[in-house]
Amino acid sequence: MKNIDMKITEEIAVLSVSGSGYTKEFNLVSWNGAEPKYDIRSWSPGRENAAKVSC
Repeated sequence: MKNIDMKITEEIAVLSVSGSGYTKEFNLVSWNGAEPKYDIRSWSPGRENAAKVSC
């Protein structure tokens, strides 16, 4: 599996919080050192895991 480097460069907003502690967040994120992009996704508590984005 390919190693993906992710860095949240700016935390903009938490959109929702589930009963299990997962949060849906709107952030500015840099993937693999590239220019940061706006990103909306669900995160586990402590941001240990991020949900895949589906379009």
